[in-house]
Amino acid sequence: MTSSIPVLEKKTFIRWFLKNHQLKRRECVWILNYLLSNDRLLEHVHFVEEAHYCPRAMVMSSVEHTGVPFRFYKGNVMTSDAEKSFHDLRLNPDESIFIQINFPNIPPHIHYLSVLEENPYMPKSLHISEKDRVMAEQLLKDSMLAFQEEKILRQIDEALDAGDKERFFELSNLLQALKHTSSQP
Repeated sequence: MTSSIPVLEKKTFIRWFLKNHQLKRRECVWILNYLLSNDRLLEHVHFVEEAHYCPRAMVMSSVEHTGVPFRFYKGNVMTSDAEKSFHDLRLNPDESIFIQINFPNIPPHIHYLSVLEENPYMPKSLHISEKDRVMAEQLLKDSMLAFQEEKILRQIDEALDAGDKERFFELSNLLQALKHTSSQP
């Protein structure tokens, strides 16, 4: 299974990730750098969620995430030995490999979205329905608006405490605009 995501997009994502996040295991950095240096192998790399359902997969986590530091899955075997997975990559460059990278990605970064593929091995019972997706997006939107409103209200209180009328009016207008925006469909 060759990926429909261009190798250049994958390289851009990996470089961005390595520049902006620290992985829990240094071997993961070595693996990602190896992928950067091997276009043939990178053609068979698929970035997915829930990679443990795939026949050949890796899961890596950044230090900011609570996920497992590293896991490699092949068939019914699972290991945390990064050297074995690296060896497998070198010996089987033409086999598809599914990689899940756990890192704080809310809202998802454009580089991540550009390489993320649907997991073809995900059980149908775990797929999110369109209704659930819309509800989750609305919940996220509502939460973000509530957070922004709360932050502006705190800043308004600080401006009042400081007697800063100009800042108070600026923040009040910002709050009104936010409320107007949130009431739009």
